[in-house]
Amino acid sequence: MSDHYLLINQELVLSNKACISVNDLAIQRGYGVFDFLVTVDGQPVFLEEHLARFYQSANAMHLSLPMQKSALVDAIYGLMHQNNLPNSGIRMILTGGNSLDGYSIGTPNLIISQQPFSYQSHSFAKGLKLITHHHQRQLPLIKTIDYLKAIYLQPTIKAANADDVLYHYDGLITECPRANFFIVTNKQEVITANKNILHGVTRKNILQLKGYKISEGPISLEMLSTAKEAFISSSTKNILPIFSIDNQLIGDGQPGPVTQNLYHQLIELKGISFKFKEA
Repeated sequence: MSDHYLLINQELVLSNKACISVNDLAIQRGYGVFDFLVTVDGQPVFLEEHLARFYQSANAMHLSLPMQKSALVDAIYGLMHQNNLPNSGIRMILTGGNSLDGYSIGTPNLIISQQPFSYQSHSFAKGLKLITHHHQRQLPLIKTIDYLKAIYLQPTIKAANADDVLYHYDGLITECPRANFFIVTNKQEVITANKNILHGVTRKNILQLKGYKISEGPISLEMLSTAKEAFISSSTKNILPIFSIDNQLIGDGQPGPVTQNLYHQLIELKGISFKFKEA
């Protein structure tokens, strides 16, 4: 699908006709929030949780959403009907608004877009290679549009022949730029970082899965060397195993049994059957 519709302040427009003012703080200063959710067979996954986080992020950034949750849900379903993309990603962006001085918050612009997206069953087996980097995101509890460091580090990640970067600060692991991080200890305990991170919606649901002790807690850099397994989670990635960090193998460099079990629990919870065409 070469073109599709999106909503700007509840107005339906074609993506190639969409525009906002160059005076918007999202453009001038990178000020705004967003959230992203996936639809599977025409059903948004974890919609209520994504909406709750979107409203929380907006409030924390002193931005007012122009509609109640019920109206926003109607707008999302209306856009899905218009685009007819049953398997997709939906992005909600709330900008800082038009600002003549380039510094003061204006009236926010609400942009809701949709693009084709299908989960790929083969992604899990491929695993990921990470490198670490000392960094702490600003306002980590808020899902802002600020991905400055993550984008800046793309050449470094590529030069290391890695897939992504894992942030750490003051000796503690935090997160990847677009995913939460988990380790599995030798005692079969699953731990995810508990401070200075974005509380991912997928992460929240993993914490409720069965069969293992899954908890939030500090993960030191030293714990990486003894981790039996490691994986990341996000709305688009589900669960992906980590095979190496800074060129050091995690476990035997293959998807571990705990990671595999949690992965299958999660995709069942999300209603993913991999009926889609794979890339």
